[in-house]
Amino acid sequence: MADKMTELGAQVTQALKDSEQYHALATAFNEMKADADTYKLFKDFQNIQLDLQQKQMAGQELTDAEMKHAREVADQVGKIDAIKNLMEAERGVNSMLNQLNKTITQPIQDIYEG
Repeated sequence: MADKMTELGAQVTQALKDSEQYHALATAFNEMKADADTYKLFKDFQNIQLDLQQKQMAGQELTDAEMKHAREVADQVGKIDAIKNLMEAERGVNSMLNQLNKTITQPIQDIYEG
């Protein structure tokens, strides 16, 4: 059974890589990354988000200064078309993955509803 699941996983991986959404994401990422300043801002934004999430998960209070800095960077990110395009492409991939998850877990849901 494990071999069958591994094979199925490989098929799903290939289907993802072949999808329009995946190609749109890869293109948007490469276009964003081509501008060094935009890429640096994007990485800074990711690091800020990760840091804030880790603090929240650890039960630490976020300071006003941290929140203000996060909002400022988010505002900068929101003004850059390349990053906006990347985020739109991410939404497309997430939508596809959510649909896949729903399809895969439907039999389990049917058990609990039946």
